[in-house]
Amino acid sequence: MSVRTSNILDNHLQPGQFYGSVTKKGNCSGLILSELTHKTGKKLPEHSHQLANFCLLIEGDYVEYYGTQVFEYKPMTIMFHPPELTHSDEIGNQGGHFFNVELEAEWMKCLSEYSVVPDRPVGGGGSDLTWLAIRLYREFKAPHAYSPLGIEGLVMTMLAELTRTRVKDEKRPPRWLVQAVELLHEEFDRNLTINRVAAEVGVHPFHLSKVFRQFHHQTIGEYVKNLKVKFACQKLFDHQTDLASVALAAGFSDQSHFTRVFKQMTGMTPGAFRAARKLG
Repeated sequence: MSVRTSNILDNHLQPGQFYGSVTKKGNCSGLILSELTHKTGKKLPEHSHQLANFCLLIEGDYVEYYGTQVFEYKPMTIMFHPPELTHSDEIGNQGGHFFNVELEAEWMKCLSEYSVVPDRPVGGGGSDLTWLAIRLYREFKAPHAYSPLGIEGLVMTMLAELTRTRVKDEKRPPRWLVQAVELLHEEFDRNLTINRVAAEVGVHPFHLSKVFRQFHHQTIGEYVKNLKVKFACQKLFDHQTDLASVALAAGFSDQSHFTRVFKQMTGMTPGAFRAARKLG
């Protein structure tokens, strides 16, 4: 989907609207995820975006201008932009390939309750934020339905990484974190959300995401994914249970999603895993 300047009123881009060609788009948990390309170099007019957003440059060269400030992107540069920020851009001669995540207003409201919201672009390249963005892009590009919990958890962790929190860092695992882990083990097969888990243990969802990763070295979505696969491995010992039933019992949306995640985690399909166990 190509967006022309004439389609944009007052150079104010609405949610999901970009200069360039949008090749893939998805909506999840108040987030709009878009992949877009510019095939050639060009200068874009001064404009603003209604929603706050993360922008990851995957390939190409790109420069943003904010008054007298200039930000140069190289591949794998990730930047957070607050909403309604006026700027102009220049796409390099080789064009550009981008991944953009827009955050609806409720995300910014929730973030402001936890931390100081950046009022200028924040980010860079080669940081932990970059690797989180790459993992988010990988989730988005999955051929089957991606996990809302996984997407939500990665974005919360990204926001926690770039903000100056008002909350003190935890020196040791707090009791509420143990309670959160217990809840994940009890209900991994259900449609959990980070907001639900945070409410159950009485902490802010952004703090939950940050502290969980601090002590478990992975996001909540990744942790739950591991629990699902471990459970499925045990169920696969029962050769009388078909794969679709195993997928449903483990909390996957469908058998295709189950197969993709299982192979990603174990290196083999559920069917191959079951056959190997039978031979063993």
